[in-house]
Amino acid sequence: MTATYRPKLEALGLTYPQYLVMLVLWERGPVSVGEVCEALALDSGTLSPLLKRLAAAGLVVRTRSAADERRVEVHLTESGAALRAQACGIPAEMADAVGLSHEELRTLRALLRRLSGALTSPKNTHTPKEN
Repeated sequence: MTATYRPKLEALGLTYPQYLVMLVLWERGPVSVGEVCEALALDSGTLSPLLKRLAAAGLVVRTRSAADERRVEVHLTESGAALRAQACGIPAEMADAVGLSHEELRTLRALLRRLSGALTSPKNTHTPKEN
């Protein structure tokens, strides 16, 4: 999937992980770093370099919350917001590329969410016993 995304995203100057961060911001607006981590199931050590690169590209800015100095918020710049128009066709292009109907894609998405939920549930986070 990532290889299929690559040429589409290269035209936008984004990597696949950066695109995922941008999707969160396009859909939700300004959010905290923690909210992005939660939305993408990433830790802050993984997200921080992505945000630095997006900021260096002029697509996002990170600011401290006025209400809580510990909270860092991520905002789209004008360029970041404008990039959405260029990226809006990517989901449909990807749907066409995989050859699945909208119903099949919905079913697949639901199954993948169930799988992810099952794998990250507390009952599956234990350490295997050593023999």
